[in-house]
Amino acid sequence: MKVLGVNAIFHDPAAALVIDGRVVAAAEEERFSRRKHGKRPVPFSAWELPEQAMRWVLREAGLRPEDLDAVGYSFDPSIAAHIPDDPYDPIRVDYARRAPGFLAEALPGLDANKVHYIQHHVAHAASSGLAGPYPTGSVLVVDGRGEAHSHLAGRYENGRLEILHRQELPDSLGLLYESLTGHLGFERSSDEFKVMALASYGRPRFLDDLREIVHATGDGGFRAQAPDWTRFAPARIDDGTWGGDHADLAASVQAVVEETLVDLATWLHGQTGDRYLTMAGGTALNCVANSRIWRESPFDDVWVQPAAGDSGTALGAALHLAAEGGDTIVPAPTAALGRSWTDDELASWLTTAQVPFTTPVDLAGEVADVLADNGVVAWFDGRSEFGPRALGRRSLIANPIHAENLERLNDVKGREQFRPVAPMVLADRAHEIFSGGPIPSPYMLFVHDVAEPWRKKIPTVTHVDGTARIQTVTDEDNAGIAALLRAFDERTGVPVVVNTSLNTAGRPMVDDPRDALELFGSAPVAVLVLGPHLVRRTDLFRAAP
Repeated sequence: MKVLGVNAIFHDPAAALVIDGRVVAAAEEERFSRRKHGKRPVPFSAWELPEQAMRWVLREAGLRPEDLDAVGYSFDPSIAAHIPDDPYDPIRVDYARRAPGFLAEALPGLDANKVHYIQHHVAHAASSGLAGPYPTGSVLVVDGRGEAHSHLAGRYENGRLEILHRQELPDSLGLLYESLTGHLGFERSSDEFKVMALASYGRPRFLDDLREIVHATGDGGFRAQAPDWTRFAPARIDDGTWGGDHADLAASVQAVVEETLVDLATWLHGQTGDRYLTMAGGTALNCVANSRIWRESPFDDVWVQPAAGDSGTALGAALHLAAEGGDTIVPAPTAALGRSWTDDELASWLTTAQVPFTTPVDLAGEVADVLADNGVVAWFDGRSEFGPRALGRRSLIANPIHAENLERLNDVKGREQFRPVAPMVLADRAHEIFSGGPIPSPYMLFVHDVAEPWRKKIPTVTHVDGTARIQTVTDEDNAGIAALLRAFDERTGVPVVVNTSLNTAGRPMVDDPRDALELFGSAPVAVLVLGPHLVRRTDLFRAAP
């Protein structure tokens, strides 16, 4: 079967294509439109489709809309609950009912009758349970909301999902965290990761009070509704300062969410006895909580979908329909499912832009020299990542040895100074440096403890609480980054580099060569790697008229 999956209802609109059970391509609309998260998660935006992403995934496979056997839309309006505190939510549901017609208009040639509604959390579940490495295992989905629920616990066996529990709205761990995000002066449905970072600077001194209103109920569900946050701390204005009561509140909510998630995972294991757990939903991007589940739940291993947020429901919707249609699903081996360009095409971009460049025989060695000399590198290579994490395809890379590089990188990106940056490490060296989380950890979805002797060696990537959100790298994952890590290790004795996303604050991750050149032209970056080609800032300005 040829199946297109579409996410459009809330935020992070995306498209994914599955052919004969194999994931062929997946991309988020923001990478084309250059609008962060694609759109705002309000009812009035529900009609907006990931038109550019849909057209690209079809073009990538050489298909036309009429070639598709089915289209999965990751929201089912027939089960949508009435949301009393959102008088405009019926508009969202009405747009969903009209989605088949909207899709047929956006993709001329598509038969609207081929569009199928896939329940939101079922799509989330399929994105992890079917795309993940374990054909039989438990699946846990936790996010803000779907049609009528905020959570699904179930089990996959032979491509079929058994649902064991769903938590009805308004109780929602995701909406609780979103509400706190807004109270702390950040943007809801966008900046929740900032709250997780801020939590490390506080003490969970409100935890006992929060446990009374946020907790698992012992039957697979939970209670979680946002309180009046001013009981704990006044609303924060995002003025660049942080700490005090606001950091303590962030730490307290982070802790109670972690506890509840561990309880949910433990209950699920009690129902299934499975060795493996897969996770999806926006809350599964909480890497601190993921590590606690890995350490404290009875599961032998935990696998989190790299695009765990709503964009991943496009992938899940397509996989669900493919499995229902009888296709054997092939686990997705990588998150590198987006656009790419050939070496010659990249050279043509540089030539057209009149940018001087070289194509070094030893690219890794030359870039390692720049890093050892404390230069910052913009790295653009291969297919772009699907999901919010830069994984060595569209990354800013720096030297982790100098503590001041954290402030430097946050200045380059225009971010708050409490925000951490992450390490990439050779997989076969990771055990020497990191513990407390799964290794390998190729998707930056878990937090690990940094060994005491290494905290002074790699201070840039060691967070204030002594942890780091690592990405392990092998030649099979990313040969170019693995070679760079080895070359940097030869020069410094450190098999680690800093990795943060190739973008600046408020903008989507760089996706195409034009984006990369625009960032390189405006940010204090020493070199740009564009595939096998190398652009040095000194050469660029030396060549300028």
